[in-house]
Amino acid sequence: MLSVGDTAPDFTVPIAGGEVYNDISSFTLSEALGDGPLVLAFIPAAFTSGCTTEMCTFRDSMHRFDALDAQVYGLSVDLPPALNIFIQQEGLNFPLLSDWRHEVIHDYGVVLPDMYGLFEVAKRSIFVLDSTGTVTYRWVEGDGKTDFGAAIDAVYDAVAETASS
Repeated sequence: MLSVGDTAPDFTVPIAGGEVYNDISSFTLSEALGDGPLVLAFIPAAFTSGCTTEMCTFRDSMHRFDALDAQVYGLSVDLPPALNIFIQQEGLNFPLLSDWRHEVIHDYGVVLPDMYGLFEVAKRSIFVLDSTGTVTYRWVEGDGKTDFGAAIDAVYDAVAETASS
């Protein structure tokens, strides 16, 4: 798993913009770097209760991240059209990245191998990257119930610190 100080692996995946079900283009991490801090929020699966709560907490906090010129992206192994419906259904105000080939979750070391004992997904985790792609913050969900408000507040603090460095 990536640690603070590591260089984040570059990747290219589909990005769901959320306008319509087929609002899909290509996203390359290295092309998005350089404009300020970047947040990658890995979630196990769209439409599940925990992931919906987490993404909606980010949605409701986006004004804070926007004020720091931070880019926020959710990332899951769901297919792009499903992510577009999820964005629309939940009114998300940031794009979602589709790691449908499961390459990014392996590169970042955040594989949850047995969701519902059936299939591999992303382990709930958040990385903050600086403009060069260096990991400045990492959070991985532990056991028990997550307080998403507190988790997003900690991510915001990390973004603010990254933005000021």
